[in-house]
Parts: sequence; C-alpha cells; structure tokens
Amino acid sequence: MKDTMTYKGYFGSVHYNDDDKIFYGKLEFIRALVSYEGTDVLSLRAAFEEAVDDYLDLCEEAGKKPETPFKGTFNIRLDPSLHQRLVAHAMDEGKTLNAFIKDALEKAVSGAYA
Repeated sequence: MKDTMTYKGYFGSVHYNDDDKIFYGKLEFIRALVSYEGTDVLSLRAAFEEAVDDYLDLCEEAGKKPETPFKGTFNIRLDPSLHQRLVAHAMDEGKTLNAFIKDALEKAVSGAYA
C-alpha cells in the first residue's frame, strides 16, 4: 500500500502539510483515533511506532482487547441478480458462496500485493 507504514500489524498513514511543514498520520483500519506527527521522515516513523505502543499499552491497562485491522470478514452489497448468479456458480463448483468468492478474490490479487 502506498503512503503507509506498518508496525506490529498496524498500518499508519503518511501525509504532509506544507503550511505547517509537518508530516502526520493516523492508525488506519481501526475505529480508535490514534494520530502522530513529525518534522521529518525519521521522527514521523518514531512517532508512529510510539503511537502503536501507547495504544497497545492503554488497551492493556484498561483491560480491553486492542482492535486489529483486517479481521478477515467484511460485508459487500450486491445487486440481487449478481448475488443469485454467484450462488449458482458456487453451487455448480460444489463450493459455498464464501469459498467461491474467496477463490475469486485470491485470483484477482495473486501476485499484485505479495
């Protein structure tokens, strides 16, 4: 993914504000708002890692399970006729709809994000 950093399974965005001359970002793909900033790439990276560590520490102190990005499930809205055709194709292949769609998505991105 472009314009992101990763640390301990968390993804952080990277942005630049020319007016303030700062780099900034936030943890992506979780509901909690965790942000960070730095004056250069190295300080932004350090602030991102510190933000992840602080988030995990705060969750532990509160006895809460930290949110994780990409839980492995997501909802998708389809036209009912497409939904019907997908189920029919899955059944023809002896698969569940979930397995059929998982296989189709794997094929669509194979090699692209390895």
